[in-house]
Amino acid sequence: MFREIAFHGVYMPSLTLVFLLAMGVTWAVDRWLSSLDVYRFFWHPALLRLCLFVCICTAMALPVYH
Repeated sequence: MFREIAFHGVYMPSLTLVFLLAMGVTWAVDRWLSSLDVYRFFWHPALLRLCLFVCICTAMALPVYH
């Protein structure tokens, strides 16, 4: 994958695309976890959501920048 993406003449890092894809995946996983009522086992659900997003975004960005 390219490290830069041209969008209407503006060069953006490919991490922007990874970030947006990770947001969608995180949203889907979050909906699934909340439907199973998993968040009641955690002290801080918002912190769990943030950690979930960071892990998904990092896992998706590693092949791009490796």
